[in-house]
Amino acid sequence: MKNLLFIFSVLLILSSCKQDDYFIDGGKAVAKFDGDMLGYLESKPVQFDTISQVIKLAGLEDQFKNDKFTFFAPNDMMVRDIIGTHVNSLGQVSYSNLNAYLISVNKEPILELSDIDSLIWRKYITRYMFSDAYTLKDYPQIDFDQRNIFPGQLFYSKDNSLFNIGVVYDSVNGVKYLGYRHLVISFVPDASRPDDNWQTVNISSSDIQPNNGVVHTLRNDKIFGFDYNEFVNDVALTRNNTN
Repeated sequence: MKNLLFIFSVLLILSSCKQDDYFIDGGKAVAKFDGDMLGYLESKPVQFDTISQVIKLAGLEDQFKNDKFTFFAPNDMMVRDIIGTHVNSLGQVSYSNLNAYLISVNKEPILELSDIDSLIWRKYITRYMFSDAYTLKDYPQIDFDQRNIFPGQLFYSKDNSLFNIGVVYDSVNGVKYLGYRHLVISFVPDASRPDDNWQTVNISSSDIQPNNGVVHTLRNDKIFGFDYNEFVNDVALTRNNTN
């Protein structure tokens, strides 16, 4: 019995240590970044070169350099996936996703990021921005199988979209809640039905701390902006007809 109590105590200590560490896909790394939030994103061009450009096109450069907030950073692949312009070795252009729709309704396709209206970029980047600086330990637990007990917490982003954010406590050897802890963020499409139709994205790395806030980076689990139809319709309304 004493041995079992000792093992259980060790597991609890290890678990409590994990929640305050900075993890990137399970591996520890340094959380602090000596610079502002935009500087951090620009220091990771493979992941965030496109996102950094979009922030500037949206007129949000000053906020990302000076304001204090939490940013759930989408990666470049999310933007590339939704725009979907491809040129093969013969110089032939093919389209998918957003551009395929625009062409189907006789609208000009998007060839450059700047072809999308700055107000649209601003709307969707601010959808990933939240007031104040929150690290993983500041969010409540969520259990998607027992949301009545561990529900996470509702937050409004800076574009006034509703989200649920929480920490998933994984299991270890069949013992619930003693394993690795990681953030998830869920877009709530209809605020009048806050428990329905969530669009959930896992966080690939959390608690990155530049001088003016906190960055949590997202896996490429969902489309940029969370709502494909909304983004496509917003862009289509601003494009000229091809005829």
